[in-house]
Amino acid sequence: MRDEMTYRISYDEIRMLPTAYTEDVERTEYFRTEQEALHRARELLEGNEHRAISIADSAGNVVGGFRLQLKLGYAGE
Repeated sequence: MRDEMTYRISYDEIRMLPTAYTEDVERTEYFRTEQEALHRARELLEGNEHRAISIADSAGNVVGGFRLQLKLGYAGE
């Protein structure tokens, strides 16, 4: 029987507190396909409310930062 590949997105959610300080809350979401994970990563990047976004597969391969942006089709200016 073949193990199914899963993809995990980890990111920091930035929350504004009433005292004008910010708080980072680490979040993790799981997806069955790479395409679903990449779609969610794009949503997070475009929202500008998250940082330190990375995708990891069940084999331990991690893509984040500039490499993730390139994989999503973003280009430097």
